[in-house]
Amino acid sequence: MTGVDIDYAAVFQALPGMVALLTPELMYADANEEFVRMSGRTREQLVGKYLFDVFPDNPNDSGATGARNLRASLMRVLETGERDAMALQRYDVESLERPGTWMERYWSPVNAAVLGPDGRVVLLVHRVEEVTELIKARGGTDGGRARVLEAELYTRARELQEVNERLRQSHAREREVALALQEAMLPAPSPVGHHRAAVRYRPAVSALNVCGDWYDLVDLPGDCIAVAVGDVVGHGLRAACVMGLLRSALSAASLVAGGPARALEVLDLYARSVDGAESATAVETHIDWDTHTMTYSSAGHPPATLLHTDGTVTFLDQATDPPLGARPEHVPRPEAAIAFSEGDTLVLYTDGLVERRREDIDTSLARLTDSLRRHRGLAPEPLADALLRDLLPVGGATDDTALVIVRL
Repeated sequence: MTGVDIDYAAVFQALPGMVALLTPELMYADANEEFVRMSGRTREQLVGKYLFDVFPDNPNDSGATGARNLRASLMRVLETGERDAMALQRYDVESLERPGTWMERYWSPVNAAVLGPDGRVVLLVHRVEEVTELIKARGGTDGGRARVLEAELYTRARELQEVNERLRQSHAREREVALALQEAMLPAPSPVGHHRAAVRYRPAVSALNVCGDWYDLVDLPGDCIAVAVGDVVGHGLRAACVMGLLRSALSAASLVAGGPARALEVLDLYARSVDGAESATAVETHIDWDTHTMTYSSAGHPPATLLHTDGTVTFLDQATDPPLGARPEHVPRPEAAIAFSEGDTLVLYTDGLVERRREDIDTSLARLTDSLRRHRGLAPEPLADALLRDLLPVGGATDDTALVIVRL
């Protein structure tokens, strides 16, 4: 509507359906007029109040699951930023006129995220359609048919919840095994001479979104080491196994190949024979303290970062090629070199540290740059902790994160 100023606050209040806005702490930030009317609560009883203090489960119903299911849906939206449409819920509401009396209610909720400039969830949109009368009307004038329908719906909902619980437990077991395998294949690195280094691995909060990332540090002849990180497409046990194969192959290639580009070429050829390794990414750097030179090559991976002692940041993005196995034929990979000064810091990471859904990569890298500049005086270990604290979401990341920091 060109030339027309839209009063979105008025539009929100006039929406014909029930809509409320929740903070990430699940406090009511606002509610439209229809939500206030249909919920039987005033704005004063809603805004600024914790959702489950206003609408707890019916304490007289031992099988009540409305609050638990709603909380699970909202947490999924907070963790993923994705819209979540819930199954039909029975969620009784206490009468304000007759405290202790609970009214049978049925709701069809949809929850969605409002993202801030940094890609994090700043608000939750909680849209609800009350279908209580529809459920009862399905029985016509025969109240018995309505009760039968209610019982069927309730039974199906309980069966679905039981299936979801079994799946959750299965996923939790797979996560536990995958993380144990990940830990066995990503031990603390051996000392890199007199040079200081720190490594971190943080699994995703989701049970299945774990174990595709790796890191590696390899001693090379002379005062030189190879440092690499990589990321396998996919999650769970399968990704952990593929990760172990690629990490071992690159570690071996780094010892005999003539530089990072050649090492990634060897890894690329090997990845073509490994099911599940397609489109994996990796970046490798060779640090030579005798010449104060670093060579690097990237296979579709986010750029390594060089933090200079004066606070400036250089992204190592001059030798980037497609991910592993992306080309049908063998093509030599590019390699670039950069000089460094004593006291500079090299930072390698996987995309879980910086990337956020619906956020431009330049915004993500700017956030990394800002954090590095603010903490540039820290040694590698506290710097690693500071970066994770600054860049990972408060509730945990939805993707793995691997991080390597080397003081040059």
